[in-house]
Amino acid sequence: MNKSELIAAVSESSGLSSAQVRAALDSLLDTVSNALVAGEEVRLVGFGTFLSAVRPAGLARNPRTGQAVRRPASRAVRFRAGEGLRRALNRDGDGRKP
Repeated sequence: MNKSELIAAVSESSGLSSAQVRAALDSLLDTVSNALVAGEEVRLVGFGTFLSAVRPAGLARNPRTGQAVRRPASRAVRFRAGEGLRRALNRDGDGRKP
């Protein structure tokens, strides 16, 4: 599902216009991004937690040549699924194997 499909699905299920859903989604994404840049975690109870993590500098290998290259330190986004989301993903009877 891409952003446009998400907007259409939320619009249909909520009764809000696509423009309202798009504005709310854009605001949510900006707020989450700004919190992560500031080093804060964003916790949505039942869904999960977004947090930023520091990846230390180190050595990596170029898979094509095998040559070692230096990888600079960076920050990455991590997501930890909440209990409600984990339960929803592993429910029996949905036709999928966990």
